[in-house]
Amino acid sequence: MEPIVIDVSLIAAPDEPTLDTLARLQLTARRLGGTIRIRNACPRLVDLIDIAGLADVLVVCESVQVDGEVEEREEIGIDEEVLRDDGAV
Repeated sequence: MEPIVIDVSLIAAPDEPTLDTLARLQLTARRLGGTIRIRNACPRLVDLIDIAGLADVLVVCESVQVDGEVEEREEIGIDEEVLRDDGAV
């Protein structure tokens, strides 16, 4: 299954609810056998992911596959265990 790419370039001021939403999306995707990739994250969002300790599961892509060509990407993740006690999404 191909990862779902989420373009977050319009998120101007990422905050805790932004992280919560992205983490829930990743958890749901994994439960369904897939994964998400975050594209065009602003530096603040990348920093928030890291500071929040969410750097093992969420993947921030610098670029993605376009027209069959794979471009270079940087991966940053979040710790899925933080979300295990979470209720239904």
